[in-house]
Amino acid sequence: MSLLKIETAGHITTLTLDRAETMNPLGAKGDGDAFAAACDAVNLDMNVRCVILTGAGRAFSAGGDIKAMKDRSGTFGGNAPEISDGYRNNIHKVLRALYGLRVPLIAAVNGPAIGLGCDLACLGDIRIASDKAKFGVTFLKLGIIPGDGGTWILPRIIGEARAAELFYTGDVIDAPTALDWGLVSRVVAHDSLMQEAQALATKIAAMPPHALRHAKNLMRQGRSTSYDTALEMAANTQALMHLTGDHMEGIDALLEKRSPEFKGQ
Repeated sequence: MSLLKIETAGHITTLTLDRAETMNPLGAKGDGDAFAAACDAVNLDMNVRCVILTGAGRAFSAGGDIKAMKDRSGTFGGNAPEISDGYRNNIHKVLRALYGLRVPLIAAVNGPAIGLGCDLACLGDIRIASDKAKFGVTFLKLGIIPGDGGTWILPRIIGEARAAELFYTGDVIDAPTALDWGLVSRVVAHDSLMQEAQALATKIAAMPPHALRHAKNLMRQGRSTSYDTALEMAANTQALMHLTGDHMEGIDALLEKRSPEFKGQ
C-alpha cells in the first residue's frame, strides 16, 4: 500500500502518511523513494511555497514497522550490513527528503508521533499539535538506538537535558508538555488542526517565493556556520533579493497601504 497521499492546492502541498489502519508506520519497500519523489517535485516547482505533513487516522506515525522488525523482514531483515543499507536506502531516504525541502515544512501532528514518527515531526520547520498528540522516542524500550536522526535534531529543538530524558527513559509526553518544552509552537483542538495548519501555510505561501526559499536556506546553514560566515551569506543573498520584482512589489505595497502580490519575479 502506498505510504503517501499527495495533494496540492494553490501554493500548498499536503503530504499525508496514509496507512491509517496500522498507525502510519514506515519501513516498507519504496517508502524512501516515495518521499524522495514527492519532495523533489516540490523543490522543482516554484509554484509550491509551503508543505504540510500530517497523518491519516488517529496517529501521526507510530514509527518503524514493528511487525517487520519482529519478522526480521524488509528494511529490518538480513545481516548487519544489509540492515544498515536498509536504513540508508529507505528510512534515511525519507528523512533526507524532508530535511532537503527548500520550502517551509509544517508538521501537523494529529496523534501519536512515536519513534521514527517523532523524528519525522521534528523535521518540520514549524510543528503544530492536536490536543490528542503524543511524542516519544521509545527506541531503547525495543532494544535499539534512536537510529533515525533524532539524536541530532531533538536536542537542537528542546535542549540536551530534556532530549536525553526522553531518549533514556522512553517516556511519552502529551501535547501540553511538548508545548511547554518547545517541541511544538502551538496546541490546537483536534478537530481544527488542519484548519489551523492550512491558515498558517496560506500566510507563509503569501510571501515572495524566492526570498522564502533563501530565508529557509540561511536558517538551515546557520546551524553549522560562524556568525561571520552567516553574515557573508546574508550579504550575498540579500544583494540578489534587492534586484527582484518582488522586492519592489513589497515596497510599493507598503507605501500604497495594500497587501502585496508576490509573483516570484
